[in-house]
Amino acid sequence: MSPLLFGAGLVVLNLVASVRSQKTEPLSGSRDQPLFRGADRYDFAIMIPPGGIECFWQFAHQTGYFYFSYEVQRTLGMSHDRHVAATAHTPQGFLIDTSQDVRGQINFYTQETGFYQLCLGNQQNHFGSVQVYLNFGVFYEGPEMDHEEKNERKQLNDTLDAIEDSTQKVQNNIFHMWRYYNFARMRKTADFFLLQSNYNYVNWWSTAQSLVIVLSGILQLYFLKRLFNAPATTQTNKPRC
Repeated sequence: MSPLLFGAGLVVLNLVASVRSQKTEPLSGSRDQPLFRGADRYDFAIMIPPGGIECFWQFAHQTGYFYFSYEVQRTLGMSHDRHVAATAHTPQGFLIDTSQDVRGQINFYTQETGFYQLCLGNQQNHFGSVQVYLNFGVFYEGPEMDHEEKNERKQLNDTLDAIEDSTQKVQNNIFHMWRYYNFARMRKTADFFLLQSNYNYVNWWSTAQSLVIVLSGILQLYFLKRLFNAPATTQTNKPRC
């Protein structure tokens, strides 16, 4: 093998190794401009029609923690199946995880930067719509630092580092408490719709039973009256034995 071909092969191997080892974070336009690390959080309710699918896209950086939780609050229509299918896909379109239940969670660490796809399907319910409450977003533990930045941080005051660590812990605790609060909101809304459905069911069933009782009483009175209704007797019209 000639030295020229050997050197070309080494160059190709170095390029492949550098491509595999580099991060998927997008490059910033300027070094002074910080990289966008938006940890957007969303919580809302949607209606999924019978046999329909609703999808959402959430942007996340590589070093984030992605959380996605849902709960079916109520059903509308002839069918009362509350199960839905939830899926999460990577920016490349690969399936991350699935969940098929009345309520569920899909949590994972983001391995690449891009728009992650979240889908909810109501394929099992062909004759009824479902209302689903969603809560999803991305959370970042803290900014990444290279070796030079870490060395500079070591030269700063230890008190500032302690304050920053405490602030980060408080922020993490607030985030988890906010998630628990959203779980409580999900259950509260689902319980409210369940109570309202039971209340309407009891009222309609009681009204129907009351109408049946009144109607049966009227019919009984009518037939009893006919039993004691004797026709008038005349010379030409006499009762027969």
